[in-house]
Amino acid sequence: MARSVRLVPTLPAASLLACALVLSACGGGVHGTPGGSGVRDPYFPKAGNGGYDVTHYGLRLAYDPGARHLTGTAVLTARAEKDLSAFNLDLLGMEVEKVTVGGEIARWNRAGQELTVRPHGDISRDATFRVTVRYSGTPETVTDPDGSQEGWLRTTDGVLALGEPTGSMAWFPGNHHPSDKAAYDLAVTVPEGLHAVSNGELHSERTARGSTTFVWHSGEPMASYLATLAIGRFDISRSRAGDLPLYTAVDPAEAAASRPVLGRIPEVLGWSERRFGPYPFSSAGAIVDSAASVGYALETQTRPVFPGAPDITLLVHELAHQWYGDSVTPESWRDMWLNEGFATYAEWLWEEDHGGAGAQKTFDEVYSGASFDTEEAAEEIWEFPPADPPGAGQISDPPVYVRGAMVLQKVRQAVGDDRFFSILRGWADTYRHGNADTADFTAYVEKQAPGADLEAVWDEWLYGEGKPEQP
Repeated sequence: MARSVRLVPTLPAASLLACALVLSACGGGVHGTPGGSGVRDPYFPKAGNGGYDVTHYGLRLAYDPGARHLTGTAVLTARAEKDLSAFNLDLLGMEVEKVTVGGEIARWNRAGQELTVRPHGDISRDATFRVTVRYSGTPETVTDPDGSQEGWLRTTDGVLALGEPTGSMAWFPGNHHPSDKAAYDLAVTVPEGLHAVSNGELHSERTARGSTTFVWHSGEPMASYLATLAIGRFDISRSRAGDLPLYTAVDPAEAAASRPVLGRIPEVLGWSERRFGPYPFSSAGAIVDSAASVGYALETQTRPVFPGAPDITLLVHELAHQWYGDSVTPESWRDMWLNEGFATYAEWLWEEDHGGAGAQKTFDEVYSGASFDTEEAAEEIWEFPPADPPGAGQISDPPVYVRGAMVLQKVRQAVGDDRFFSILRGWADTYRHGNADTADFTAYVEKQAPGADLEAVWDEWLYGEGKPEQP
C-alpha cells in the first residue's frame, strides 16, 4: 500500500521544536495509515485488530444488577507496530461516551463490533500510547457459531462474564484475539453484600455508602478471552497450596457439593507441576457459580469457572489449561487443539497415575468406540482432523478434544515415555506466557526427538481425514 503524503505548513521555531519532541501530536514526520479491523483469524476474521499490541488493561467498572446497567472506563496501554493514523478496538453494543488518546479528545465511530479511533495526531511506530474509553449500557449475551452462549450471562443472583472465543468484547473494549496478551488491573464496584470476583490477586476490598469496590490484579500476560468477572453472592475461601495463594468463590447453593473436589486443588496442582512443570501464575483457585444454563466450564486464567459443582476429572482438565491454553496460548483459533487436546490428555494421565486405566488403554477404547455410549458419538471424533476444524462452529467439537489427545498419545508411542514427558514440560516452558501454533508444536517435537518417525503422526492423526489405520 502506498502511503499518502501530507503537506505541512511552515511552522515557527518553537512549534518545530515541539514537533520534534512529540511527532504524533503535530503530524510532521509521521505519515500513518489505519490499523487493521481484524487480524484475519481463519474463523473469526474480525476478531482482534492490526497495528498495535496492548500491554495493559486498566478497567474501572460499576454494575447495578437491578437496572442491569454497567458503567465502565477502560484505559489501554499499547505499543504501535506501525505508523498509525487510526486504530480499531473491538466493542460489541454499549454506548461510547468519550474517547481520548494520550489525554486528548479523539474522534471515533462505530460499525458493528468495530470502534475506530482517530487520534489528534498520528502515532509513530514503536511509540507507547494510552487510549481511554468511557462507556455504559447493558452488556450483551453473545451466541457462538456452535450455539453456546458467552459474553455477559445472567446467573441466579448476578452475572458471569465469559469470553471464549469472542465474548469479552461485550463488556470491555480491547484487542480481542488470543494473539494479543496483556496484564490487567480491574476495579469493580457493586452493591454492598455482593462480591465481584476476577482473575489474579485481590488487592483490596472497600465498602462505603452502600457499595463495595473490589480491585484485582493480573500481572502475567493474559488473552482477553480468559478474563472473567463473576458478580453475585459467594462463599469465599482463602488458603494456600505450598507458597501459592488460593482464592475460591462458590455460590452458596453449590458449596456443599463443591467442597470435596475443590479441597483437592492443592493435590491436583502438585501432580500437574510434576507432569507439566512449574505452575505459571502467581495465584490459583476457582469460581463455582449457580449457572446451569451456561452449560460449560471455562479455563479463565488462575481461576477456572464452573457452572455448578465440578467433579475431579473436570477440575483436572481446567487446571491443566493453566499450562496449556492460558500460559501457552494458541496463535489463532485454528490451534484450539493445543488447548483442548492437552487438557483432555491430562485427564488420561490423571487416571493413569491414580489407579485407573493407562493412557494407552484409554486410547484403544476411544479408537474401538468402547468409550462411547452410542455409535454416533464414536464416529464423531473422526469427522475432521484436530488441527483443521472446518469452521468456527466446530472448534470445540469432539475431534479437537479427543482426537487431539490421541495425537499426543501417538507422539508418546513414537518418542518413548522419558522424551515425551520432557516434551510436555519443555513445551510449557519454552512458550511460557506466549503464543504458539501447530507448526510451532510439530517443529518443537521434531527438534526434541530427532530420531523419531513422526511423519505418520502428523499426516494421519493430526491433519489426516477420517479414521487412521491402527497398526
